[in-house]
Amino acid sequence: MGEISLRRRVEPLLQVEVHEVLLGEEYLMSSLFTVAEVELARLGLAAATGEDLDVVVGGLGLGWTARTALQDERVRTLHVVEALPPVIEWHRRGLLPHAQDLTGDPRTRLVVGDFFASELPVSHVVLLDVDHSPRHVLHPSHAGFYTPGGLQRLRSRLHPGGVFALWSDDPPDDGFLTVLGEVFGETRAHVVRFANPLTGGESANTVYVAVSRL
Repeated sequence: MGEISLRRRVEPLLQVEVHEVLLGEEYLMSSLFTVAEVELARLGLAAATGEDLDVVVGGLGLGWTARTALQDERVRTLHVVEALPPVIEWHRRGLLPHAQDLTGDPRTRLVVGDFFASELPVSHVVLLDVDHSPRHVLHPSHAGFYTPGGLQRLRSRLHPGGVFALWSDDPPDDGFLTVLGEVFGETRAHVVRFANPLTGGESANTVYVAVSRL
């Protein structure tokens, strides 16, 4: 997909240290904007019932979703699938703040692999943050995942009543929600708003949550 890089710099406007991930020249994520990544885990786990939850995270990034998931005491195992080996290495080498909270937790397993092509373990919750949105994918090979067939394959890796939660940079997509509902039964799009210190205004992401009820 291109060269992945981690950059640490001081944001001159705010005078704070920032960690950024770039794919080529394309920004993937920044430590300035982590609210939606945290909410992906919180909203997904809030929809899950029971104890001893096995959780899969697709896309490690800066680690906010994975670390937030570990804060839920019901989580028994956390299986993180990341396609790009350097991203896992950044965490293992402690190049990111609080990386030890993730790598030092015995519940965590970091796996190099393509989330969309891997045989995922059967789980109670899947949290996915890889593409910009279901319609704006990082690689053409990802597009089939967001179809009824692709989502059905994911649903088959969930326990009954399992939860699939997805981060998106775009506003709620009614077409995708329809497809999601046809496969899972219970769906909702949460608009997550947060202050944007660079613009002085507000930005928003979407977190889709689907519960297997069919």
